[in-house]
Amino acid sequence: MAEIVDKLSQELNIQKPLNIQVFLNDLVGNDFNTVFKLLPSFYKQIQRKRGLASCFIGAMPGSFYSRLFPQHSVHLVHSSYSLHWLSQVPKGLVTESGFPLNKGNIYIAKTSPPSVHEAYLTQFQKDFTNFLSMRTEEMVSCGSLVLTFICKSDENDGCDFWELLGITLNDMVIEGLVEEAKLDKFNLPLYAPSTKELKQIIEKEGSFKLLHLETFKLKWDSNMASDSEKEAILFDEKSKAKYIAGNMRAVQESILVEHFGEEIMDDLFKRYGKKAIEYMKNGKGNINNVVMSLVKRNEKEKVVPV
Repeated sequence: MAEIVDKLSQELNIQKPLNIQVFLNDLVGNDFNTVFKLLPSFYKQIQRKRGLASCFIGAMPGSFYSRLFPQHSVHLVHSSYSLHWLSQVPKGLVTESGFPLNKGNIYIAKTSPPSVHEAYLTQFQKDFTNFLSMRTEEMVSCGSLVLTFICKSDENDGCDFWELLGITLNDMVIEGLVEEAKLDKFNLPLYAPSTKELKQIIEKEGSFKLLHLETFKLKWDSNMASDSEKEAILFDEKSKAKYIAGNMRAVQESILVEHFGEEIMDDLFKRYGKKAIEYMKNGKGNINNVVMSLVKRNEKEKVVPV
């Protein structure tokens, strides 16, 4: 980012290097000290590149569904793979008598009734609207949002990785390794919206103008080769299974441990990796992503919500 700012400064004939202030955001439980230990080496890299803008990094702990910054103080907000996480598990997933409407599933699945999808969509609409409202208070006029997160596929390309995790847990229920009642009470607090749903929420909230929206797919194992040398290596199925399961475990384990306990985790993710490979053999195993660029409307442009 500093390099981009420096390049634009040169194009605009700005003589003095601009200072950049960056705030990292995560929930209060994040270990920011681990991030801060990496900053000295990053600052040295910046200093070695003469003419680059100076960069100052801090942290702002808290939920991005609440206010984080003073009014009209932020020029750019970038969110990477966070906004599919909801502020809470949706309400309305159980009946008044306590019967689970999403029985046997941990997310929206083929066997989930329409009411489950409606509950998830309602929670996402509330959360994403709140996110936009909080950011418009904090951002300067014509400030920019760049958002990347997981979205829903426009075509039916098979089981997704959350549904597959639910299938794996069901197998363990059948074998008596997981209590059925525990599985029935568990639902993930996340939602992958469609592009249509996103556009409707942005338009209704009214504070931002959508400049660009693009979707793309990534295979579950697409990042195994991280450099040119590794790209030449043909990974075997065992390595792929371990990699895919490791990615899922890094994201979901803390939530799963809290509900199911730590003792089943090794077995769960070993099974999950094997199942993932079988799905990929059938041409499945894609992550659907969306990247959006939005700009804050000025007061004359702002749409009044109906």
